[in-house]
Amino acid sequence: MGHHHHHHVDPNDGDAKVLWAILVNMGLTVAQIVGGIFAGSLALIADALHNFSDAISLIIAFVARKIARRPADKSMTFGYGRAEVVAALINYTTLIVIGLYLAYEAVMRFFDPQPVDGWLIVIIAGIALVVDVITALLTFALSKTSVNIRAAFLHNVADALGSVAVIFAGTLILLYDWRLIDPAVTLLIAGYILWQSFAEIGGVIRILMLGAPEEVDLDAVIELMRNADGVRDVHHVHFWRMQEHQSALSVHLVLDINDVEAAGWVRDALKKQLHDQFDIVHVTLEIEAHNEPCTDPQLIGHQDAGA
Repeated sequence: MGHHHHHHVDPNDGDAKVLWAILVNMGLTVAQIVGGIFAGSLALIADALHNFSDAISLIIAFVARKIARRPADKSMTFGYGRAEVVAALINYTTLIVIGLYLAYEAVMRFFDPQPVDGWLIVIIAGIALVVDVITALLTFALSKTSVNIRAAFLHNVADALGSVAVIFAGTLILLYDWRLIDPAVTLLIAGYILWQSFAEIGGVIRILMLGAPEEVDLDAVIELMRNADGVRDVHHVHFWRMQEHQSALSVHLVLDINDVEAAGWVRDALKKQLHDQFDIVHVTLEIEAHNEPCTDPQLIGHQDAGA
C-alpha cells in the first residue's frame, strides 16, 4: 500500500498472465513442500510457504480485480473497490501468522538439529529460482500499471532472493555438513516475511479505518478551499480513501455570497481545483450562507450526535 500512482488502463488487461503466474507458483509450492519433507529441510518448506503466500497474493489480486469492476448498487453504493483492501488485510494477517510459526520452528531446530539432504535442497531451490524468474517476466509489464500486481511482483523478486539463500544453505550443508545453516536461513526468511507484512498492513488498516491519504497534505487542501473566491471558511472536513486509488472529501463550505447561481459557480470551480491539484475524485460540498453557518462547528470531523 505504499504506492499511490494513478493509471488508467484496460482493467481486463493481463488477466491471463496473472492466471498463468498463479498456476506456476502453486505447482512450485507443492514441489517445494514435498521436497522439503523428503530432504528434511525447514528452510525449503519456509521458502515454499512464502512462495505460497505470494501465489495467494496473486489470487487475491486476480479475484479482487474482477470484483472491483462490479458497478455500485443499492447494497454497495460506493462500489466494490475495497474488496482488494479487505483481501489484503486477510493476506497480510495470514503472512504474519506464518512468519511467527516459522521463526518458532527455526528456534526449536537450533536446539535439536535434524539431518538434511543438501543435494535435494539445491536442486529444488534451483527449480524454484527458475519459476521465480518466469513469474517475474509474466508480471513485470503489469506491475508498471497496477499497484496490486506490483506488490505481487516485488514479493516474487524477494522469493528469488529467498531461493538463492536456500541454495546457499544447501551448498554449505553439502560442503561442511553445517546443519544449523538450515534454521538460520529459515529465520532470515521468517524475518523478511514479518518485516514486509508489518510494513504493508498499516496502509491497509488506514484505508479500512477511513484514514486520510498519507500522500496528500490535508492542510494544503483546507488552505486551497479557504482561499477560493467567494469562500469565507470551511468546517466539518472529512477526507478519506474510498478505495486504493480514489480519495473522497466532504466539507461544509461557508460562502460570502447568498446568490444561488454564484454559489453553484464557486462549488464547481472548487471541485475542479481539488481534482486537478490533489486528484480528489469524489467531492461533496455542503453550502452554507455566511449569516446561517453551523452552530459551534469544528474544523475536522463532526461532533457526536449525543454530545
